[in-house]
Order: sequence, then C-alpha cells, then structure tokens
Amino acid sequence: MAKRAIIIGASSGMGQEMSKLLLDDGWQLGIAARRADRLQVIKQLAPDRVEVETIDVTAEDASQRLRALIERMGGMDLFFYSSGVGKQNRTLTPDIELNTVNTNGMGFTRMVGEAYRYFAERGEGHIAVISSIAGTKGLGPAPSYSATKAMQNVYIQALEQQSNARGLRIRFTDIRPGFVDTDLLNGDFHYPMMLKPEKVARQIVKAIKSKRHIAVIDWRYAILTALWRRVPRSLWRHLKL
Repeated sequence: MAKRAIIIGASSGMGQEMSKLLLDDGWQLGIAARRADRLQVIKQLAPDRVEVETIDVTAEDASQRLRALIERMGGMDLFFYSSGVGKQNRTLTPDIELNTVNTNGMGFTRMVGEAYRYFAERGEGHIAVISSIAGTKGLGPAPSYSATKAMQNVYIQALEQQSNARGLRIRFTDIRPGFVDTDLLNGDFHYPMMLKPEKVARQIVKAIKSKRHIAVIDWRYAILTALWRRVPRSLWRHLKL
C-alpha cells in the first residue's frame, strides 16, 4: 500500500515542490490550501493519487476539514505543514503583526495539534513542519514573524517530549530554511543567499527520510544561525538589520 501524506500549503512554493517529489516517489497525497484552484496543478499530475481540500488554517473549521481529508485518504502517515505568512514590519503596523500571529501562531497550533491528535489515536506517524531560521533570534525588521517562528520551534520540541512521555511512536522534523525564493518574499527588498524551492524541497525529503529532528537548510544558514546563537543579547540589541 502506498504511503499517505497530507501537505498543508501545497498551492505554491515549497509545499508545491514537496508534492511533486512525493508523487514521484509513489506517495498518495492529500493537498490543501486556501487557493483550491492552484491545487489542481498537482492533482493533474496523478489524479488517482491526489485528494484536494480547501483549508484556511485561520478558520475555525480548519481542523474538521483536515479530519475529513484524512478520512478520504484512508489514513495518514506523514503530515507536512508548509503554510504561513511573513512580512518586514519596521513600523509595527498592527494589521501585519496580528495577521502574522493569527496565521503562524493560531493556525499552526490548530493544524499541527489536530495532526498530533490523529497520530496519538493511531499510535504512530510523522509530523514535519517548515518553521524558519528566523526563530533563532528576535529580528527587528520582522518582530511577529521571528517570534511566531520561535514559538513553532518550541511547540514541536514540546510535542516531541510529550509524545515520548506517552509512549507514542510519533516522529517530528522541524525544518528551518533560510530565505527561499517563494511568493512569501516577493517585494522590493533584496534578500541575501536566496534558495530555490526545488533545491530546498529535495533537502526536506532527505531530512524526512533520514528522520532528522531539526534540519537547517542549507549549510550556510546552519553556520549563520550557529553564530547568531553566540551573540550576547547586549550586542544583539545594537545590530542594525
């Protein structure tokens, strides 16, 4: 029987690239996003192996829609979360901050929590999420984004500890990419060391297959974040990013 994966945020970027790679590897997919029309690109690649669901992670019915998709799939082995928003907000515009917290905080917790509960009932499974290197330190240009990414890092860490304490066979992979050339970063600002989503997706698949707990992508960002962690707060607050 083919392995079954559900990908949240499959309409573009890394979620879309992951969908293509898993289909090539023989997986059965359930794909979801707010823009259902864009999911048809993946559906057409293998109509008999792809189920589509419209899910807005900020909506109250998102958990129920995820469960419905799991049922249509006949179960789930891998839950892959690739949904989120992020903007620079140097003026701390309220709408940007609150929308980021709602999507990356509430939406993330809603969906990952539901996947965890499903796997807890089943006794095993694999949860992989895309967070970010932005969770390493508080970044002045993007306060709510870096804060919610740190929250995601800690939430996965907490679930992993809880799962082990309960004797569940649930694996977790926290994927922390650097800047990736996706719709999220479209704009006038030039981001350094930009990564291509196709390359990132290949590294994500490798991290999932090797059952990595944390995967910083790529090696340049692994070095960068290691250096960031060593910068004392007394110096970090004076950096001009």
